Amino acid sequence: MESITQKIKHIMSILGLLIMVSQANAQGQQKNMMDHKEKSQMEMGRMAMGENMYPQKAEDISPLLAGEKIPMVTLMNQQGKIVDLNKMVAEKPTILVFYRGGWCPYCSKQLSGLQEISGDLERMGYQLIAISTDKPEGLNASMDKASLEYTLLSDADLVVSKQFGIAYKAPKGYWDFLPKSTGGKDIDLLIPVPSVFILSKNGEINFEYINPDITKRLKPELLKVVAQTIFKDL
Repeated sequence: MESITQKIKHIMSILGLLIMVSQANAQGQQKNMMDHKEKSQMEMGRMAMGENMYPQKAEDISPLLAGEKIPMVTLMNQQGKIVDLNKMVAEKPTILVFYRGGWCPYCSKQLSGLQEISGDLERMGYQLIAISTDKPEGLNASMDKASLEYTLLSDADLVVSKQFGIAYKAPKGYWDFLPKSTGGKDIDLLIPVPSVFILSKNGEINFEYINPDITKRLKPELLKVVAQTIFKDL
């Protein structure tokens, strides 16, 4: 009788241990599932933050405003040399143009229109500088195509466009060729909203034209009138 009782106790002990092990395994699996879920949620959160770090549409940008001064920035010229934009601006009043790239037909037309009035702007006392996402060597194609005589600079990584508040996430149709046109520097796949700024020598913005509709650019003759009108205040 005692032997049977002992066997029963022994069996119960084993069952108890099995139940404890089973519960521990279940708790461990549950913890692993919760950890995995939490990790997945964190990864999704980081991805969402990355996606929404920049404006998703051209209409969502927050550009620098008239009356503000431009940031301290450097860019690359056609030869791949670093140039200080602020030092250039300090030399004379500046018309600063941001365009998307030589691949954009609306930009090419705009560059040609600017060339037509560049002499008039220079005689007024201005210098004309145009900035794009093209890699430095890509600027030469635009220079040659439209026989441009003013300065083109490269903002291939869009650091300057970001600081001016005009960069936004490019539509998916641009994602394949932007890494090529920027020399792999546009890792966030951004493009700038085409913009025109008129700056005094101290870097203050006195006029700006920014239109989220890429087909609508400031007409050269209108730019010339505005530039002439405000020059005395620069």
